[in-house]
Amino acid sequence: MTSTRRTFLTAAGCAGLLGLGVAGTSGKSEADVSRDSFTIRSGTDQATKVYVTTANQSGPTVMVTGGMHGNEEGGYTAAGKIADWDISSGRLVVIPRANAAADRQDSRVADGGVDLNRQFPTGSEPETKLARAIWDVVEKYEPDTVIDLHESQEIYDGDMVGGVGQVIFRSRDKKTENDATAAADYVNENYVSRDGYDFTVDVFSSSSNEPTGLFTHKAARDTDAIAYLVEATSEDTPLDKRVQWHTKVVQQLVEDDILTGGNDGGDGNDGGDGGDGNNGDEQNKPPVARIETTPTDTTGLGRGATVTLDATASTDDDGDISEYMWDIDGDGTFEKSGESIEMTLSHCGRYQVTLQVTDDEGATDTDTVVLSTV
Repeated sequence: MTSTRRTFLTAAGCAGLLGLGVAGTSGKSEADVSRDSFTIRSGTDQATKVYVTTANQSGPTVMVTGGMHGNEEGGYTAAGKIADWDISSGRLVVIPRANAAADRQDSRVADGGVDLNRQFPTGSEPETKLARAIWDVVEKYEPDTVIDLHESQEIYDGDMVGGVGQVIFRSRDKKTENDATAAADYVNENYVSRDGYDFTVDVFSSSSNEPTGLFTHKAARDTDAIAYLVEATSEDTPLDKRVQWHTKVVQQLVEDDILTGGNDGGDGNDGGDGGDGNNGDEQNKPPVARIETTPTDTTGLGRGATVTLDATASTDDDGDISEYMWDIDGDGTFEKSGESIEMTLSHCGRYQVTLQVTDDEGATDTDTVVLSTV
């Protein structure tokens, strides 16, 4: 079975925990992992945490960063969610808010005007103390894959003049070409419903062309890592959808490496290369979780509003969905079961709800929605 992705609740606004008009049963099982964290640039306004999850089964190391630019909320919110994932093999290293000072200011750059994602020149030392501290993490853990999450206001059209949203930029090798294309196709088919918003794939610019000094470019050129820079558009797109796109892209890029045990003993439920499939001859395809809400606009709801969350749009191409479980308070435990539930939002703030669906072969998928009250 693919491992359950754990989630967290981002609270804002009024004090108090979730007061939900639902009751439920637990459906959570923890993966066999150890977790650690530490702070870089401690004692400064740049202080930020690094989260390290290590599985008992050996495997590759994946590093994910978000928040290089402080006004790209979808990227650092998704990275924060990814930091809490369970993994089946290898190691997951996440810096959700790489540029914490800029994040707090909701600004692309912090005071001083230095663009953090231009401070990583290829072949030489990073140019600021914060960039050096982030690169120290790379040198300490020697990741096999590096993924940096960003946002743009427009859609990428093949040049860097306009916006660069909805694209997976990749290092120049065959594996990233295949994996990025497969990830884009999967997310486009299952999670992009608006015309013109499909993800595309392109390679990193050469070291002599602008922009230069990017973190993922240095990771790809100065280490043995493969690297991706993922851009989602914030153009007329709510935060929860951008977070979903980011997390689903990352999930697809690293599924075979750390989420299902790689190619050495994966059970084939994820559609990867390893495993026997559901009958020894044919590989089981995982289900696709999808949440629909009533009302459809779940931002700025009134306190005390009731929202219906419906999972019946979830699909399984080669079988049936046998279980629908809901994490309704963001603690990583699936407390409620059923194809649909209702939630009464009795406190002011933001509520992150995750659906996990399981098919008749035991494969799982998750979808997340954010509800907010004012």
